[in-house]
Order: sequence, then C-alpha cells, then structure tokens
Amino acid sequence: MAKIVCVLYDDPIDGQPKTYARDDLPALSQYPGGQTLPTPSAVDFTPGELLGSVSGELGLRKFLEERGHTLVVTSDKEGPDSVLDKELADAEIVISQPFWPAYLTPERIAKAPNLKLAVTAGIGSDHVDLQSAIEHGITVAEVTYCNSISVAEHVSMMILSLVRNYIPSYQQVIAGGWNIADCVARSYDLEGMHVGTVAAGRIGLAVLKRLKPFDVHLHYTDKHRLPADVEEEYGLTFHESPQDMVPFCDVVTINAPLHPETENLFDEKLLNTMKRGAYLVNTARGKIVDRDAIVRALESGQLAGYAGDVWYPQPAPADHPWRTMPHHGMTPHISGSSLSAQARYAAGTREILESWFDGTPIRDEYLIVQGGQLAGTGAHSYTAK
Repeated sequence: MAKIVCVLYDDPIDGQPKTYARDDLPALSQYPGGQTLPTPSAVDFTPGELLGSVSGELGLRKFLEERGHTLVVTSDKEGPDSVLDKELADAEIVISQPFWPAYLTPERIAKAPNLKLAVTAGIGSDHVDLQSAIEHGITVAEVTYCNSISVAEHVSMMILSLVRNYIPSYQQVIAGGWNIADCVARSYDLEGMHVGTVAAGRIGLAVLKRLKPFDVHLHYTDKHRLPADVEEEYGLTFHESPQDMVPFCDVVTINAPLHPETENLFDEKLLNTMKRGAYLVNTARGKIVDRDAIVRALESGQLAGYAGDVWYPQPAPADHPWRTMPHHGMTPHISGSSLSAQARYAAGTREILESWFDGTPIRDEYLIVQGGQLAGTGAHSYTAK
C-alpha cells in the first residue's frame, strides 16, 4: 500500500465555510477545443465546496483509505523540520497545488527513495525539479486545462483593473472619499490599445479571445505558431520572440510555463524596450520576471502598472517588495483556484491516482514526465536542461 503526502494551503481563518455564496456550479460538457473534463470513477465531494485547503483534502481521503493507502495532508512545507520533509522519506506519491507548491528540489528528491509520482492539482509543474524527476524515474502529472479558463478570466480582469485604475478608485470608496480627479488621473480606455501575450497556449489564446470584443489590436509570440485560420479569425499578429513583440504593446500578459528559456525573461533590459507606460500582467510564474527590476520600472514610470498572482517563493514573505510597490494589482496565487476550478482539479487528481493504482495509462495530456523523459504535455511545453 502507498503513502501519499498531500500539501495544501491553510484553511480559512474562521474554518471551512458552513455555507457558500452559490448553491451550484454551471455544468460544462467539455473544455474549449474538445478535451473532456476529468473522468474519475466517482468523487467524494460536492462541486463548489472548498477542496484546496487542508480540511478539504481534495476530496481524496475516503477513496484512498478504502483502498488501504495512507494519506497525510499538511500545509507545513518549508524547511528540514517541516511535515513535508519528515514524511518524504517513505512517500510514494506527493500531491500539491501551484498556489501552495511542495517544492520538490533535487535535494528533496534525493531524500525520497520511494517517490514514484508527483501530481500537480492544477496546471504548472515547475515546482518539481523536472530534470531530477527524469533522472530518478519519477512520473510527473498535472490536471491539464482544469483551470486554464479560470486564469484567463483573472488575466482579463487584471488588465481592465490596471488600465481603468480600478483599485485606487475602489479604495476611495472604502476610505469615504469622492475625489474623482484622483481616480481618473491614471484611468484610460482599453479600446484601441495593442495587447500581446507571451505564449498562446490554452490560457494565452483564451485571453486573446476574451479581449477581441474590446476592439484592441492583438499580438502573440509562441514557440508554436497558431494555425492561419485562428490568426485570421481573431486578428492576431505573430512575433518570433518576446523581444520582437513587446515594443509594440501597450499591455503584455505572460502566459508561459517556467523553464530555462523563460526564467528571468523580463529583466531590466527587456522591460526598457517596452513602451513607456505599458502594463504588464503575470499569472504564469514569478521567476519569469526580475523581481527588483519590476519595482524599479514602476517607480520610474517605465511601467504604468503591474499585476499578477504569482510570486517566488510562495507564499511570499511579508517584506516582499511587490506588496508595497506603486501601481500594482497583486493577489495571492488565486487565479486558478476558484471553487469552480477546484472541482475540476480535485476530480482530475483522483483520475490520475485511479490510473496509477489500477495500472492503466495516465492521459497523455496529463503527463509532464514519464519513463525518464519529458512526455505528453510536458514535451510540448517544457524544455529539459
């Protein structure tokens, strides 16, 4: 029987919700493009419940314990005395979310001789050292597409919030004020602006589709160029690289995975090639940008605003400079953890585990690493060292 360590974020301060704002979730038949939603044999939760925190347990305990497995759920993941480190020694499976990642470093993997499977309950497995996973024969899987639209909606919201200066205007109301001039002094229309995405995969393309009705000029760069009919339908301009694209854009959104080619991509040099007063939105990974260069660009006015919900490390320390830099719209890493998304990634996690324990193939689109090499979605999205 297997030992599964599941690292989830802390419960709400007042405990698990006793009631929810809504009674149900919309029923989806499939993802855009036709991929089916997760198809486990069953689930032991009610869709719309809080599943991603410790007490939610991704709805996995009954399923796993009925099969004789041991489930350890914790939020304690930092340092050699953490629950994660203590339990790794004999764990076969580690599950975590990008929002509260269990960083499986080469050092941790070396101390986990029984580790065979790392599951991301969500999208983005860069918190697992993929090269070490390849070398140690560890399978890495994630619930592809489960929260892509959730993130795309969050990106669209953040772009509008920055351009229309929403957050300072909201703060005027909270503070009891009514100074319209202060609110509108940094407020513009999105209409007519040039908006570009770094990567036009499931999230990036979904963002472009959602922004088209705003009558903006749409740009993208990606390792894999989109079909000509898609470019024509949405009026997309392709650029060979981020360096080629960003000088044309009033708004840039980052929707790329973190790998050696994208780490620290938005450094001071690239930021200085952007239009003065451009906006940058990053819901991909914190390490794709240079932390301190972002602060300097906002302070100098090179950037008019920066928003996102990805940091490094996560959770971000209390003194992280992004908490206090000017003209930001940062959130904790929540874009892909709506209650709607949680129902999908919890079900997808169970689907992966059912395949693992039953000895049946894990869906190719869920695979990141398998058999000592990048596989499935991982082979398309990541670059090995």
